[in-house]
Amino acid sequence: MPRDSADTLQTAAAAEAAAPEPARRSMPTAVAGAFHSKLVSASEALGAVRSGETVYVHPGCAAPLRLLDALVARHRDLRDVRIVHLMSLGRAEYAEPGMEPHFRHLSLFIGKNVRDAVNQGRADYVPVFLSEIPRLFSSRTIPIDVALIHVSPPDEHGFCSFGVGVECTKAAATTAHTVIAQVNRNMPRVLGDNFIHVRNVTHFVEADDPLTELPRVRMSPAFEEIGRNVAGLIEDGATLQLGIGGIPDAVLHHLRERRHLGVHTEMFSDGMVELVEEGIVTNERKTLHPGKIVASFVLGSKRLFDFIHNNPIVEFHPSDYVNDPFVIAQNERMVSVNSAIQVDLTGQVCADSIGNSVYSGFGGQVDFVRGASRSKGGRAIIALLSTARGGEVSRIVPFLDRGAGVVTSRADVHFVATEYGVADLHGRSLRERARALIDVAHPTFREELMEAARERKLL
Repeated sequence: MPRDSADTLQTAAAAEAAAPEPARRSMPTAVAGAFHSKLVSASEALGAVRSGETVYVHPGCAAPLRLLDALVARHRDLRDVRIVHLMSLGRAEYAEPGMEPHFRHLSLFIGKNVRDAVNQGRADYVPVFLSEIPRLFSSRTIPIDVALIHVSPPDEHGFCSFGVGVECTKAAATTAHTVIAQVNRNMPRVLGDNFIHVRNVTHFVEADDPLTELPRVRMSPAFEEIGRNVAGLIEDGATLQLGIGGIPDAVLHHLRERRHLGVHTEMFSDGMVELVEEGIVTNERKTLHPGKIVASFVLGSKRLFDFIHNNPIVEFHPSDYVNDPFVIAQNERMVSVNSAIQVDLTGQVCADSIGNSVYSGFGGQVDFVRGASRSKGGRAIIALLSTARGGEVSRIVPFLDRGAGVVTSRADVHFVATEYGVADLHGRSLRERARALIDVAHPTFREELMEAARERKLL
């Protein structure tokens, strides 16, 4: 390059670096007018809810707490209002004792804040695959009257982002006759199929509150070992689905030597950001949406929320797309990693209950197990600690506890990983499965499991 050309480029680069950041383009008058005409107080907006209606609530870190507070404040005026959502964070006063005449929660995935209400009979639980929930709304199997959502401010074209989670919320907002949006400058603008237009919102309520964050779980030595064992099944160029918690974080920690990983997952958390920043997750070798992290929501910290804001590498799509097993399977070398509460000696997986007590939900486990299993070079992994209650009980068991539900069938399970190794169950007989699972159980319980297997004529 001639010297004068190089000097010109350097001068231009220096001028660009010194220039102030361009101001965000303002909304056109028509968009601004439509938005401001719909701005009301929270109490005024929630006055639209009527007795007997079904109200959907944006879940996870997107829970619109201002709107929920205003709804609960009206409880004496309301009867038999059904509140529907997946796992949410923060307060759930509508599910507390004494609220039964006014509200009844319908849980599509149970969080800590409503677990007691479900198990005490004050709330209901629907076992359902995450991929199928949007269709429950669109088919009116679960008709949504009012959707309470949490969005970013409208852009110059009038579109608000669903921010940290689109999952099933877009379907609820599309089918509801009333949409009430908490609009928040702290909500990231996340790209993909993750927007709603101002014209499709009934009321806006401004509330620039910090989003609810979910802290990371401390990594224990046992988690470290599970992470190492699972990472041994993941090759360069694989596409990953991981959840949140100690085990997924440990898996990510042990992927530092991998290259060109991709992500197609229902959700991700802070640990994934680190792998992107270190150049380990590039998405370059994905066979579906190359170059993109595809997800439906995130759970984590402000650092994570800042990472996904206006980031072209991230695309959010609704759960009926992201979790569709036929879509998932289009990712070659797809690896799914999901957790369990118990696994019996034949490979049946309980992941949503502890005996009769419902704990969580189906979520996307079966969606991704089946999608990864059908992927070219894919692997479906169930990862769990070998014991519970401080080592008092084994999670590898002769029989699932009485009342425990089977989330993933033994025909679906391929790999089961604990801190003691990996059991390859796919295509194995019941006898072979029992031996493999006992080998990865905690040593304290192996003899007991051997005796139980003999009694069942498995050995």
